[in-house]
Amino acid sequence: MAGRHQLDGVDLRILSELQQDGRVRNNELAHRVGVSAPNCLRRLKSLFSRGVIRAVRAVIDERLIGYEVVSFVSIQLGSQAQPVLEAFESSIGAIPRIQQCWRISGDTDYLLKCVAPSVESMRQQLLHFAAMPNVKNVRSFPVLGVAKDVPLPVQEVTAAAPTG
Repeated sequence: MAGRHQLDGVDLRILSELQQDGRVRNNELAHRVGVSAPNCLRRLKSLFSRGVIRAVRAVIDERLIGYEVVSFVSIQLGSQAQPVLEAFESSIGAIPRIQQCWRISGDTDYLLKCVAPSVESMRQQLLHFAAMPNVKNVRSFPVLGVAKDVPLPVQEVTAAAPTG
């Protein structure tokens, strides 16, 4: 598969374990996946250096720290020219309350996950989006609850055949 890194069964077990507990110590991780601690550390460093693991961080409940409103926001631009896309991405990159942003296909160009401390604050953010250059349409989808939020199913990935 194009762009897919060569991962074997041990790599996949490491990824699965880290998604369950990103604070696990190397010795414990090595034990869980059935390799020596030095081998586990070497594999971890490789997974990081190849970009397979982009970051290890805490998953925080937004509402418990004061972000009462979570909303998905779709943005349609007036043009999909590369300079317009780059300018939009640069602008939203500077807004800390946008947790995630995906460029997607279809009638919508971007889907954003946004947080705000109040409905009024989210309304102001939506007005800001609408006033941005080349923004044609803004739609908000407030989150009422989370039905599922799980790690990637790395156990379903078939390990690549070992290379020479």
